[in-house]
Amino acid sequence: MVAVCNYDECNRRGTVVSRLSPEGFLVSSGKKAYSFREAYERFHYCKECHEMLMKEVWSRVRSSGDKDDDHVAPTAV
Repeated sequence: MVAVCNYDECNRRGTVVSRLSPEGFLVSSGKKAYSFREAYERFHYCKECHEMLMKEVWSRVRSSGDKDDDHVAPTAV
């Protein structure tokens, strides 16, 4: 079974496995984790969508905007 890209309505093949949600935040599974692999949900993206998502994430990290939200920064893990 071939994974499909999880980003919006992209139907391309999801060849990149990532811990970033389609909204660009790390997502915890809520389970007691004993390793990084067990701690976060995995998503599949095509190369193009993953590159775009990473650019958006790093753009937010570099911006001086409001940092008072409840989301974990990509650099926290």
